[in-house]
Amino acid sequence: MITPKIKLTNVHKRFGDNVVLNGVDLEIMPGESMVIIGGSGTGKSVSIKCILGLLTPDEGNVEVDGRSVLDLSTSERNAVNAKIGMLFQHAALFDSLSVWENVAFGLIEGEGMSPEGAREIAMEKLAAVGLSEKVSTMHPADLSGGMRKRVGLARAIAINPEIIFFDEPTTGLDPIMGDIINDLIVDITHDVGATGLSITHDMASARKIADKIAMLYRGKIIWVGLVNDLDKADNSFLQQFIRGDAEGPIDFETRVS
Repeated sequence: MITPKIKLTNVHKRFGDNVVLNGVDLEIMPGESMVIIGGSGTGKSVSIKCILGLLTPDEGNVEVDGRSVLDLSTSERNAVNAKIGMLFQHAALFDSLSVWENVAFGLIEGEGMSPEGAREIAMEKLAAVGLSEKVSTMHPADLSGGMRKRVGLARAIAINPEIIFFDEPTTGLDPIMGDIINDLIVDITHDVGATGLSITHDMASARKIADKIAMLYRGKIIWVGLVNDLDKADNSFLQQFIRGDAEGPIDFETRVS
C-alpha cells in the first residue's frame, strides 16, 4: 500500500469564534498534483499553513510521508520543510537581491552552499523556466508580473523539492501569461518528480495543472476527484463554483478568513 505524501485527518482550526477548518480530510499521493478550489476566505491558505507548521491545528493530524508533523522540534520541522518548495501568490521576491540571488537564497542561507555553486544552480533553474542569463542580474522591480512568477518558480525548484506548493499561481496575470505559467508548473513538477499542491480560484488553471481537485467549503472538503470527473460530478456546490454562477446553494455570507 502506497503511503500518501501528504495526509490531513480531521483537521480543525479556528480563530476566536471564526471556524476556518472544520474537519478537513485529504490525501495527496506521491507525484500527484492536487488543486484545492473554493471561494475567498474558505480556508485554503490555512490548510497549507498547517502543513508548513506556520499554524497548529486545534484538532486532527497532519502527516508528511506517513509521519505526523505536529509537535516537531525545530530541527525536525526544518528537515520536513527542506523537502518543500513554494511559489507564493505575488512571488515574494527580495527587492534588494538580483534575480539569481533570489533563486539561490535558500541554497546559500538554508543549505550553506557557496555562492558560486548556488549561482550555477540558479542559472540552470532560470533556464528551465525560460529566463535568460541577462535576466539573472536584474532586480525584481525591473520585471513584469509574469517574469516575477517565473523567478519565483525557479526559486521553488532550486532545492529539488519533493513537494511544491503553488499559492494562486496565475493571480495578476493576463490569460496568455497565466497559461504559460500553468504549462511551466505542469512541466517543472513532472521534471523534478514532485508532488504538487495548489490553491486557486482560477478554474482554467485548476483544470490545466491538476490530476485531482478538492473543493473546500465551510471548512470541509465537500468533493474530491479526478479533474476529468469535474463537470459530471453530482455536487451542486461544486457545479455552481466551477460555472461561476451567482445563484445556487453556496452561502456567501458564511465565508471565513
